[in-house]
Amino acid sequence: MNKKYILILFLAGIAIFYSFRNTATQPDAYAKHYLQRLQSFKQQEQKLLAVIDGSDLSKPADVAHIKQEIAITRLSMKSMDYWLRYLEPLAYKKINSPLPVEWETEVFEKFENPYKREGAGLTLAELYLDEEHITKDSLKSLITQSIVVFETYGADSITSQLNTYHHFYLCNRLFLLNLAAIYTTGFECPNTDRVIPELKQMLADVGNTYNTFNESFPATPLTAEYTQLYAKTVAFVETQSEDYTKFDHFTFLKEYVNPLFTINQQLIRDYKVISKNLLDYSLNKSTATIFSKTLYNGQNPKGIFLRVNDEEGLAEIDRIGKLLFYDPILSANNMRSCASCHNPTAYFTDTVLTTSHHFDHSNFLPRNAPSLINVEYNHLTMLDGKHISLQNQTKDVICNPNEMGSNEKEVLEKVMSCKEYSNAFNKLLKYTPQEKEVTMDHIASAITFYYSKFSKYYSPFDAAMNNHGMVDAATKEGFNLFMSKAQCATCHFVPQFNGVKPPYIGSEFEVLGVPADKNFKALSKDKGRYEINPAYETANAFRTGSIRNADYTKPYMHNGVFNTMGEVIDFYNAGGGAGRGLHVENQTLSSDSLKLTVQDKNHLLKFISSLNENIAFESAPEKLPSSKIKTLNNRRVGGSY
Repeated sequence: MNKKYILILFLAGIAIFYSFRNTATQPDAYAKHYLQRLQSFKQQEQKLLAVIDGSDLSKPADVAHIKQEIAITRLSMKSMDYWLRYLEPLAYKKINSPLPVEWETEVFEKFENPYKREGAGLTLAELYLDEEHITKDSLKSLITQSIVVFETYGADSITSQLNTYHHFYLCNRLFLLNLAAIYTTGFECPNTDRVIPELKQMLADVGNTYNTFNESFPATPLTAEYTQLYAKTVAFVETQSEDYTKFDHFTFLKEYVNPLFTINQQLIRDYKVISKNLLDYSLNKSTATIFSKTLYNGQNPKGIFLRVNDEEGLAEIDRIGKLLFYDPILSANNMRSCASCHNPTAYFTDTVLTTSHHFDHSNFLPRNAPSLINVEYNHLTMLDGKHISLQNQTKDVICNPNEMGSNEKEVLEKVMSCKEYSNAFNKLLKYTPQEKEVTMDHIASAITFYYSKFSKYYSPFDAAMNNHGMVDAATKEGFNLFMSKAQCATCHFVPQFNGVKPPYIGSEFEVLGVPADKNFKALSKDKGRYEINPAYETANAFRTGSIRNADYTKPYMHNGVFNTMGEVIDFYNAGGGAGRGLHVENQTLSSDSLKLTVQDKNHLLKFISSLNENIAFESAPEKLPSSKIKTLNNRRVGGSY
């Protein structure tokens, strides 16, 4: 055997040794770090349970002692939160759920009925202590459920993931997204005095996790750029007031969290990180910033044309979609178009009427026409979450007897009677080889593709967050209020400011107690989500919409009861319907006053205005395609009403 070959074998052996050490031996330190945190939290929960056991719940001092122990336990939980949320999100709902019951339809569950998720854990335990007629057994149950489910995190299916670096960067991505949208808002921390102290402790604990990870996985470490910026992040937070209403949320997100996210995304790509977790289903690893319209995928605007990527094909789909959007041929009486209720030059909504006309043109629909801009960033569509796709929503509106009053067979016949439509769709069939002939899905998909392009624009606030522009001091203060005292961000989450929170796999619904009119004499009779999924929690619940472009999308709320954003803020400030004296048992909005000052409200309005997007609207088509059915050739662009 020659010396050169021996040298090659020797070097290969060294490489194998270090490779094995980096992937098998060294991770033991990281796994040990995780398991120690796990054990520490479990012991603290058991201590909390012992404190509850030895307490008399009729004594205020004992209740205060339990709350103090919960606060200590929460800090221990926060040291694990980095892993808990990502590795087993359903178990997390038993550890620190913000609600006793949640009905969920997540992106990977869209074709199934909503799931009932029963919560437990620290937040609910603390909230329970403030209720009347509390019992020790009920309180203990909330903690016991947490302890039982915690065994999940020690299972082989979880701990085996600690042997590679892949999960780490995905945990870190969710951690950073939660820093942006959840951790500083009081979303799941009932005592807002603890929001910033918990944040400080969590940042320190995650810093230790980073160090252990880098030591255990030297081949795929967090870079010096990341760790240095993270150290600056920790230092910045340490300088901040522990009053979350005085915390500089704007600077924290712009200068620290968003840049950290950018680096982490690059590392996910560089290290070819692989996900096995459904939490990553809708997130885009190519996105460089949190304030990107590509951060997550809520809907597929292309529909049946999903695989079309060439510019010529997309341009033709857009052209035909625009014509159809303005064409009343889609309605039974050939007098009503999509543009009738969703005016494309008025941010695709109806700003003239409280609610749009009924198909009979004599009455009015029960709900306000929501803007179609940014609707693709919801996982469920319609205000009640009735549909899982934009295309199904479009077909439903066309066939709804109260809206456009038609049916699929009639629409297809009329549309295909127009040579321009027929030729275009038959040419587009080559892009949908699974279909032998033009269907209603082709029509609906062209329409959704057309209007969805207007959701790709950005606002001055986005520009500021992405270092492409600046906003004034009042806007920054408005954002800080939005994230804290005004409690807006506990329902309207960064970055779309809608009801889709990290990891952006589901749409949230809220019960606000919206009145039937401004006199607040009665609750709106519209049951909302209850009509789709009947349950106590869903009565009068509606999907949380985006506040982007709010200056241009009046009137507000599902029934258009408020005509200005000032009225909306006053409604929230008063504690919603319950705060105004309406009986709303299941209201998710706090009924307590926010105590916003006139200046607070003005700053909020300034921030909301900074979310107006610079959209380049288009003029309506000059004419519509002619039909071989003569009676159809008198229809008007945009419809008659």
